[in-house]
Amino acid sequence: MLEFQPIQVKSAAQLRQYYSQCTYRLCEYSAGTKLMWREHWHPEYAETNGCLVVLNHSEHFGPLFDYPVPLPGEGDIEAALDEIDAWCIEHGAAPSFGVVPVEEREFLMDRYPYTTVDNSRLWQDYLYRAEDLMTFAGRRYSGQRNHINKFKKLYPDAVYRPLTPEDGGAVDAFWEEFHQIFNKEDALAKKELCYARKLMRQVGKSWVRAGCLELDGKLLAISLGEICGDTLICHIEKGLPQYEGVYPTMVQSFAAANAEGLRWINREDDAGDRGLRTSKMQYLPADMGYKIRVQARNELDALKEIPQLHSERLTLDAIAEKDRATYNRLCLDDERNRWWGYDYRKDLKGELTENYFLDTARQDFQNRLAVNFAVRLNGHMVGEVVLYAFDYKGGAELGCRIVPELAGYGYGVEAFRRAAEWSLYGLGLCRLKGKCFRENAASKRMLEACMRPNGEDDTYFYFEKQV
Repeated sequence: MLEFQPIQVKSAAQLRQYYSQCTYRLCEYSAGTKLMWREHWHPEYAETNGCLVVLNHSEHFGPLFDYPVPLPGEGDIEAALDEIDAWCIEHGAAPSFGVVPVEEREFLMDRYPYTTVDNSRLWQDYLYRAEDLMTFAGRRYSGQRNHINKFKKLYPDAVYRPLTPEDGGAVDAFWEEFHQIFNKEDALAKKELCYARKLMRQVGKSWVRAGCLELDGKLLAISLGEICGDTLICHIEKGLPQYEGVYPTMVQSFAAANAEGLRWINREDDAGDRGLRTSKMQYLPADMGYKIRVQARNELDALKEIPQLHSERLTLDAIAEKDRATYNRLCLDDERNRWWGYDYRKDLKGELTENYFLDTARQDFQNRLAVNFAVRLNGHMVGEVVLYAFDYKGGAELGCRIVPELAGYGYGVEAFRRAAEWSLYGLGLCRLKGKCFRENAASKRMLEACMRPNGEDDTYFYFEKQV
């Protein structure tokens, strides 16, 4: 199971082992972006199968993974995705990827048959050919050259140079002046300014590329970025706009100083800011860094309500209000639940009320995480069948329990077989799994009657049925 730890400033060196050769070209696949926006996305990371796995936390979307980043020649992306799937099943979440490189979209859509895909224009990165920004050559860049020439004419003593940790005081003075002219009211823009100022404290780290335009000891513009694969990713570009031509001069100077031998420069997204979008488009991007959000779905998405199923003696349907007492009895039966591998105390969220278990079952169906069937004999609930642990690749797990006084009459086998038949041929799953403790002979007989053995370990016997 993946073991995540929060991304902190000290994590940068470890992240750079993966990002330094990353070919995805997107700003999210960089140490600087992870550090700069960590208070917003609360990212965590884990390492598995030679890959970096990052988990971000979004108030709107819930847990969002980055696409795994492999070590060159070592990483096994498919195995890392298997670990992500296992984590999602364990935590009752659908595999969701917030920033998928466009070239990996089809692979994920093949892996997960049911998906939703989003490609918001707001978050597309601007990608420029490194040579273009280093030289501004050709008629199409005549406007930028004119601005640079005017800047040089107005401020002939201004120079570009790398920033060092000793420039902390000058950088602070720059920020103070920049804050005085900053006039954006957007909350995200204000956050970005605050985060950028914190990231500038990383100047001097081996992975950081930072520079400034300086005039008589005063900083007129600052930039900070890092190299990931064949791409220079620019995290910070700030200038004092009263110095005409400062921005194109800084863009060209920073590119010339840091992009030699690279193919691309990523100047990140515009987050929907009109002024930023106009500016970034004026530099004529050669491509856009599309950020595909892929969310895996499962077969339950097409199910509007829990169906009613019939077998020779039983009916399976949704657990109702009238079943509350029986359902609570099932869920609170520690002796029998020990054999079902279930202890409500481990998953208890909030107060254990009379409606807790019924509300949880309904919420799981509403979130399309599980289907809980009431098993009815002559109209009365006598047990439960639950379809859960969807793997989002056509598989799920099935479990069944019957009230103790009716055990031994074959009701469990009958209910399990009918639910399995519906899961495979009605819902459309292609693979159904089940398991039981080695000591649970009754469950083993039930599973053997409906499925094929599929291995064992020190704790469980495993079973499977495929169609």
